[in-house]
Amino acid sequence: MRIGIFFGGTSREREISFAGGRTVFDNLDKGLFQPVPIFVDSQGHFILLDWQYLYKGTIRDFYPPVAALPATRHPWQVYLESLGELSPEALTELIGHVGRQVEASELPKLMDFAFLALHGPGGEDGAIQGLLEWVGIPYSGSGILPSAFGIDKIAQKKLLKATGLPTPDFYVLTAADWATADPDALLSMLGRELGLPLVLKAPRQGSSIGISIVREEDPAVFSAAVDRALFRRTLTKAEWAKLDEEGQRAWVRQLADIREGIALPVTLNGGPAINHPEALLEALATAFEQADNVLIQSTTGETQVLIESFVAGREFSCIVVEDANGAPLALPPTEIVKGTEVFDYRAKYLPGLARKVTPIDLPEADIERIRQEAQNMFATFGFEVYARLDGFIQADGTIFLNDPNTTSGMLPASFFFHQAAEIGLNPSQFLTYIIRTSLNARRRNGMKPVQLGAALATLDAGIRSRQQVQDDRIRVAVIMGGYSSERHISVESGRNIYEKLSSSVKYRPVPVFLAGNSEEFRLYELPINVMLKDNADDIREKIEHAEAGEASHPVLARIRQEASGITGTYAGQPVAAPRRISFEELAERVDEVFIALHGRPGEDGALQQQLEKFGLPYNGSGAASSAVTINKFETNRRLREAGLRVADHRMAQRLEWAADPERFYQELENQFGYPFIAKPADDGCSSAVKKIKNRAELAAFSEQIFRRDEPLLVGPAEVLHLGFKEEFPQKDAFLVETLIGPDGAAKFLEITGGLLTSYDAQGQLQIEVFEASEALATGEVLSLEEKFLAGEGQNITPARYAQDPAERQRISDEVKRVLRQVAEILHIEGYARIDAFVRVRQSGAIEVLIIEVNSLPGMTPATCIFHQTALAGYTPYQFIDRILDFGKARQEKATTIS
Repeated sequence: MRIGIFFGGTSREREISFAGGRTVFDNLDKGLFQPVPIFVDSQGHFILLDWQYLYKGTIRDFYPPVAALPATRHPWQVYLESLGELSPEALTELIGHVGRQVEASELPKLMDFAFLALHGPGGEDGAIQGLLEWVGIPYSGSGILPSAFGIDKIAQKKLLKATGLPTPDFYVLTAADWATADPDALLSMLGRELGLPLVLKAPRQGSSIGISIVREEDPAVFSAAVDRALFRRTLTKAEWAKLDEEGQRAWVRQLADIREGIALPVTLNGGPAINHPEALLEALATAFEQADNVLIQSTTGETQVLIESFVAGREFSCIVVEDANGAPLALPPTEIVKGTEVFDYRAKYLPGLARKVTPIDLPEADIERIRQEAQNMFATFGFEVYARLDGFIQADGTIFLNDPNTTSGMLPASFFFHQAAEIGLNPSQFLTYIIRTSLNARRRNGMKPVQLGAALATLDAGIRSRQQVQDDRIRVAVIMGGYSSERHISVESGRNIYEKLSSSVKYRPVPVFLAGNSEEFRLYELPINVMLKDNADDIREKIEHAEAGEASHPVLARIRQEASGITGTYAGQPVAAPRRISFEELAERVDEVFIALHGRPGEDGALQQQLEKFGLPYNGSGAASSAVTINKFETNRRLREAGLRVADHRMAQRLEWAADPERFYQELENQFGYPFIAKPADDGCSSAVKKIKNRAELAAFSEQIFRRDEPLLVGPAEVLHLGFKEEFPQKDAFLVETLIGPDGAAKFLEITGGLLTSYDAQGQLQIEVFEASEALATGEVLSLEEKFLAGEGQNITPARYAQDPAERQRISDEVKRVLRQVAEILHIEGYARIDAFVRVRQSGAIEVLIIEVNSLPGMTPATCIFHQTALAGYTPYQFIDRILDFGKARQEKATTIS
């Protein structure tokens, strides 16, 4: 069955939709379905996307293509709307760089079913559902009317009130009323009527976009919250004048952000629309020549603000699905334990910033009441197939449901997959269930009953056939987790590898979590529900509970029984507890291993030695090479000795610091001079990498990394501007490096390049170096978010070495030559990622300065190594397949030699 996956879209949630569409594409059971990627751009055009663009980190990395961007004084990454009005010919040419434009009438020729991964307006509001009804294509999720209710928070409130379901008191403020309102008087009235705090929401947005909490009777704070929900902002001449040129560019960049800002196009004081950030920068300079204040308003903002009473309680989210008989079935509700007031965009989508506790830690009776309320709302709103319902339970037991979503986020660890795993469905199986149930819902509502009846019969036969076939796939243990500051990203990588393999016809992955310490590795085989916990710490907690003999939660047992009609049809793996296994048992259970660990343990050779003892093939470099590349200091030393360029560097030891801090600081200052880079020598993922600009920051970094106790030191954390829950390891030494800069070069950029090895017919090692990506950091160094958060990083692949194609190729060839030389010097095998800076001198001379080598690079869905392999013609699955094949070939070669 051809499954058209609709993703991207016109809303402010388009980046999460893009990432979710990729998840669906990768996880569809390839034995049953053929995915057809339909990218919807920000102006609503349907594009049959060339597959390689699915694996870009963000939409702006590929669309609009670099060739279509207008020349500007400053570098900007923009969406299509920033190009202004395009002629049909220009639009066709632009789309031709990434795929082919498809008209709605052509969709039935391309697909048998539409899977909707779109969010917000244009995706969850009934619009796309109506179009698909018009052209006769069955689609996933709810129909037109429940979708329209699901997007409109004000309509939801009115319906909840009308049906007697509990909901916080509310007030609707229109933009027209706000224009003539007295903020003091309005806030005072709201305080009397609704009480403080107040929650202000943009009524048709998701992902917590446009939400604020007003805790005190402060008109200025209230006014800012209203403007946030209306997607507008007032800027004063004095505020603008305080910013330097770089500060003004950063301000415009933040304003144009579709999640945190108000997004483009905008108007200034009601004037004509401004599409591009460069034009906005110039327009603001001109505006302040004539006015002291400028009202900046998004042309795609809201016209109303929903103001609610604040609900003090425990926050939860509950997926409700249709059971085998079409009745609502609430999955186990998840509590959201967050560190900030609002479960915001960053906390929702970056691993480790919030915790999902499933089921919510409450008495069974309260959990059942939450489930019952969720099922009632599902039925009241007429939702179909599935929905995500969020809410709060107060101390007195009162349950408030709000913000139902007819399309849930579909990232690998989202509530959508997280709760399905609790009844035993892996992502591939759950997607099969959603497609089958949606076909039945469309048929039930009268769409093509004969044709869809036949489609259901064919799909049911395929599902039965898949269950009856003996599973003789290659068994691969995917080892993830660990105990370092990179453990959460390791879990993301491991899950991605698991999901790529589980939807294939060649491999059967077995998720394994590594715990313990450097003296003892402990391996645990994970059931799917534990693997899909939110982060490594949650997984470890579940393992500890299992080892303590704690039984499964009785509510989970009851829900699994209620869901047996679903799982009996779709699930291939029963839910069980984590189970500790030895390396010997691992060798009996699997044919090979994919190590998805980062830093220590994993990249240091210790785990590789254990696997070699039992003859288990594995990915990546061998033990000896890994022991070198894990140490950035030793890596740089060897490369320098071989004649390659690296930063000046030294190790800064705890013993030196403890003996005489003043002398310790002075020696570093004398050798390097500010600013310089300080970072751990054996951690990656941007963990504790800081640009040190003065003595205060050097002292704070030293105190933080040399601390004896686990919690972060508050004072140094403030000096270093550490973010919420930012990992900062404890070490006995750290690496200090010269800050690499342009040094007068005509072109200077940071790049990261991937490589893949194989054996030729004579058994000689061959190294394929991919086109490198250009890494763009918005701050002083590349952040964790920019590397791994969907929609956040800015990677240009291939790197923009030069505008002239011949010159770009000349530079690229030299960079590849140096990266290949690095791999040869360090005896890298399998695959790797090498980070470097590139300088191109006015004379044409090329300098490649190596930063570090990752022998087991991050394999999260949005990582740039997949962008590079796509250019070389490998899908992510094919790349992973090649990595595994090499590990097996190396093991066979070693066995033959011995």
